[in-house]
Amino acid sequence: MSFEPKILGILCNWCAYAGGDLAGVSRIQYPPNMKVVRVMCTGRVDPEFVIEGFLVGCDGIWVGG
Repeated sequence: MSFEPKILGILCNWCAYAGGDLAGVSRIQYPPNMKVVRVMCTGRVDPEFVIEGFLVGCDGIWVGG
């Protein structure tokens, strides 16, 4: 049995999310164990969002801007 980490991706609407959307249009796959949340700007990500992600069971959190 292999370990599959649960990853939460908090992505900027204008940068990282747009890149992820382009990857989807280009049929490039990313791991199914990553769940994405789009925010308007990563500068507005409250540290409580990261803490809450760990509290609900995420193994890792990636903030992309």
